Amino acid sequence: MEQQRTDAAESRENKQGRDPFEKFVDVSTTLISRAPFFAVCVAVVVVWAVSYPLWSSVTKWELAIHTFGAVLSLLLLVLLENAGRRNQESMQEKLNVLAEALAALMESRAADDPDLAEAVDRLREAVGLEERH
Repeated sequence: MEQQRTDAAESRENKQGRDPFEKFVDVSTTLISRAPFFAVCVAVVVVWAVSYPLWSSVTKWELAIHTFGAVLSLLLLVLLENAGRRNQESMQEKLNVLAEALAALMESRAADDPDLAEAVDRLREAVGLEERH
């Protein structure tokens, strides 16, 4: 039974590498998940807080940090969602490959145990279930 393959699996099968955006996401998530990025964020907030006397109005001072925070949050959300999706596809593909290998092994032994044939069918039906729901 041939299962639909995810974009990640198709990319590996066609020997295509990651596109520039995926490479960027990998580098970004690696940097973002480290302590120095947190330190930079804290430093930006400290600089913003200390800069209060330099602003002509409190509203502009508050608007600056809110705008910066909103833009940064949106960009990080997009990056992290992309990384999470690719990670989930990768894990699912590994599980599908393991299930197919197990089904093939079980099928080779099904002649000795008729209950295995039914189990093989259920296992193969379950592979790719996430694509159908």
